[in-house]
Amino acid sequence: MYAQHHSQNLASTKATVARLLLEANTCYGESNNPGNRHGQRVLARNECRSLLDEALALNPDEPVALGLLGRVEMDEGNLQHAHHLFNVSLTLKSDQPQQYSNLGYWALASERPALAEQYFQEALGLDRQSAAAFCGIAHAKRQQSQFDVAYLHYRKLLELGLEWPSIYSGMLVCAENLKVEKADSELARDAIALLSRDDLPHQEIGRFVGSILVQKYDLGNADAQIQLDDACDDELLILALQKTLMPDPTIEDFVNELRRSILAEVATTATLQESRQSLTMAIARYVDRTGYALPAADDEENLVEAINESIQAQFLMGEPMDAVTGSLILSAMYGALFHQLFAVQLGQWNLVDWPLGMQSVVAASYYDRATEEAIKQNFDEKMDELCLDKADVPQAWPSWAQLAYRSASSLKTLMAVELKLSTDNLPETLRLMLCGAQSGQRALELASYLDDVEVIAVDESLGNIAKATRRAEELGLSNIVFWPWSIAQRFVADGHQVQWVEIGRLPSVHMTDVSLPALVSSATSNGSVVHMHTNIAEQSAADQQVRKLIAEHNLQPTRATLRRLRRMVLNNKQDDLWQELLSESDFYGLGGCQDRWFRPQDSAQLEQLMAMVSNEVEWKLVKARDADGHSLATGPVQKQLQAEALGSAVQSLMGQALSVYFVKRR
Repeated sequence: MYAQHHSQNLASTKATVARLLLEANTCYGESNNPGNRHGQRVLARNECRSLLDEALALNPDEPVALGLLGRVEMDEGNLQHAHHLFNVSLTLKSDQPQQYSNLGYWALASERPALAEQYFQEALGLDRQSAAAFCGIAHAKRQQSQFDVAYLHYRKLLELGLEWPSIYSGMLVCAENLKVEKADSELARDAIALLSRDDLPHQEIGRFVGSILVQKYDLGNADAQIQLDDACDDELLILALQKTLMPDPTIEDFVNELRRSILAEVATTATLQESRQSLTMAIARYVDRTGYALPAADDEENLVEAINESIQAQFLMGEPMDAVTGSLILSAMYGALFHQLFAVQLGQWNLVDWPLGMQSVVAASYYDRATEEAIKQNFDEKMDELCLDKADVPQAWPSWAQLAYRSASSLKTLMAVELKLSTDNLPETLRLMLCGAQSGQRALELASYLDDVEVIAVDESLGNIAKATRRAEELGLSNIVFWPWSIAQRFVADGHQVQWVEIGRLPSVHMTDVSLPALVSSATSNGSVVHMHTNIAEQSAADQQVRKLIAEHNLQPTRATLRRLRRMVLNNKQDDLWQELLSESDFYGLGGCQDRWFRPQDSAQLEQLMAMVSNEVEWKLVKARDADGHSLATGPVQKQLQAEALGSAVQSLMGQALSVYFVKRR
């Protein structure tokens, strides 16, 4: 009788534990659902922990429960405890592929990718179908800079039908690090798949996509014949023009040739054929993204001027929208519609009144610019633009399409987990200041993915501020503002403080009224974090040569001047002097060229800031990463910092491409 009763109780306990584990797994899935906000994920994780505690109270040696609890601990940054739980689970039951996968992800989180790969291989040895382990190997290979191998693993996962955001994100990172040496239809299909997703930062694969197109059209061959019909039917080309900027001089020549061929055909037939419209609109989007950097021959300029005059006449005669759409698309390939004399007439229609396929073109070329111009009116700095020709007003840079993929989190969690800092005395909502936000991609990512922050993004370019403000409004973000330096300085002078300062692009040499060290010192207090990089971009010999020419000839940053300077470089692209510059994305947009040549970063600002944080009484170095994102021992970095502060140029951190984090002691 006792044996029967005991057997029934044991069966009941097992059933209860199984139910609790099922519920815990469901909660854990919700805690890692990228569609959930961070707060929802934390609640789901806490519920998962409660269910696991209940299950382990009934059976302390339940290996699956111990392993899942290890995942919860790992997600909360408790890597040592997680490692212990995974090993205990394997001790109780050694043939668990899931626990080896868990150990693999623990090793990845511990920045030990080679060890992670070993664990994932053990998991696959027990379960050849484990997608988690196979994906883990891809991540491990990527962290070891084996981008080609990792890329093939991600491709295989997609072929198996998996649609995890981390797969696409990882594949995108690998893609931009691949060297494409021959035309490959599979690579083209991959690029189309990446460009077709709306949740990826397409601007980060411009080099990859451009390389595929160079090989596909044999653009390295001066005798290559480009067929307009083929280009019009090329899905990859059209997507690339719509969504990326391809930093390659042969691609720029290719786009120019396509644009010229379309215009020549229209000049002959007096109509823009329907089969040409998708490519024409894609080119218009692309050229707008470059800030109209692409030069046009005199005959093209004359024909486009005639088209613009015709559009103006059509508006004066009151012709309907349908009568001008083709001409507007052609005009948009050569200049912003917002800059044309007929721009005011475009305002009679709302964006949604235009044909669906054309809306993205008129939005970029007219409506977005009109919105940004209205935003600029709120700042005193707008006065500096009033004397400029419309085409010479600096355009926002860099150009980006989508935010990078990130898991939702909180700044407090990052401070506690990544920097091992106490967050007990921090306010509920933290204030984060990003100095040198440029056109706002990084700032908007921080505001989007951190649920406990208010972001103050500061930049000296009014074009950047206007574009980023517009994008924030489109994204529905209410926890971010974009300000010029003047307002940020007043904000800090009024006694407001921030808990995190991130240094992006440094103030230019012209911002003589800005002291970055003074601003950071005044804005921070005990426990505040400063994150900066120790290298300065835009320092190539080519940049220095261009700046020398600008100074010698007193050149002004007009569109015509920037185009001439770019043409000088492109005409001498075989010269070794220009090679580094030609590989930079900045060179392929007038906004990037203007920043590099007319608003160079002030290295003295970084030197003074580094000297300030080298004071160990006031500041403590808590983390350092190299260019690949791997953590470094802080001792040697601190030693270099001290030596540099004492005047040693031999041990300078400047130019080493480190990412360093300092916390203020008092």
